[in-house]
Amino acid sequence: MRYEGVVYRPPSEAGSLLIQATIGCPHNKCTFCAMYKGSKFRLRSVEEIKEDLLAAREYYGEYIESLFFPDGNTIIMKTDQLVEIFTYAKSLFPHLKRITVYGSARYVNVKKPEEIIRLREAGLTRVHTGMESGDNEVLKNISKGTTAEEIISAGQKLKNAGIELSEYYLVGIGGAKLSEQHAINSAKVLSEFSPDFIRLRTFVPVPNTPLYEDYTKGEFQLLSPHEALKEIRLLIEHLDCQGSTVLSDHVSNYWNVQGRLPEDKDKMLKEIGQALTIDERKFRSPHISRL
Repeated sequence: MRYEGVVYRPPSEAGSLLIQATIGCPHNKCTFCAMYKGSKFRLRSVEEIKEDLLAAREYYGEYIESLFFPDGNTIIMKTDQLVEIFTYAKSLFPHLKRITVYGSARYVNVKKPEEIIRLREAGLTRVHTGMESGDNEVLKNISKGTTAEEIISAGQKLKNAGIELSEYYLVGIGGAKLSEQHAINSAKVLSEFSPDFIRLRTFVPVPNTPLYEDYTKGEFQLLSPHEALKEIRLLIEHLDCQGSTVLSDHVSNYWNVQGRLPEDKDKMLKEIGQALTIDERKFRSPHISRL
């Protein structure tokens, strides 16, 4: 098995076999992200990927149940290539229960609905999507390369095909100025397709990114712990999802907010209210230097 650069995966893929299918990110322009800045995007050949899958089978045996294909936006590969890779993986690992990839709305929407169905039939079970926000002003500010309308289209396409969707909401990415519309409009977008998972991440400025420079110059105002919790409360208040699970599975978050919608909405709101009674000095600093 061969890996190039730093390989990133969601926390929920901690137990998955990682086989690198792409190098870097084809967009790589988000102002808050430094993950793939040292990598030039390229697709690995199907032959190389299959060689690594075979090496994994020889090393680990056939008892692999979860498989994740990094890097960023592996969904961009041609559908025929992905189908070949998924089919081969299933032949090597007969106990495989889950195949997952990263895929932003922009690249999901390149594929036709029938292509998405083919991917599901070949074994793709979940797509991790970093929507970050459902507010068009925020999306433009962070150079996300997509719109709220495109996020809805991609979400509906994946859900209609029977593929699990894990959406990431970035708390505080609108700054103090746009916090309210970021939360409310994101809730509206998510409610249009009820992703299986809504994963909360709290924005922390990362050095060597444009948004970090804005932050250091005082042009971007971070949310305090209480302000971040109030934004999450606003998001949850406006969510009208059916069967979505909210998770705070990341170290960046101030509080473990989790539950299933709609039945756990009141419970989550009550827990946030309790967190807001805690002195802000008890929470971690919003700044990266102390995280």
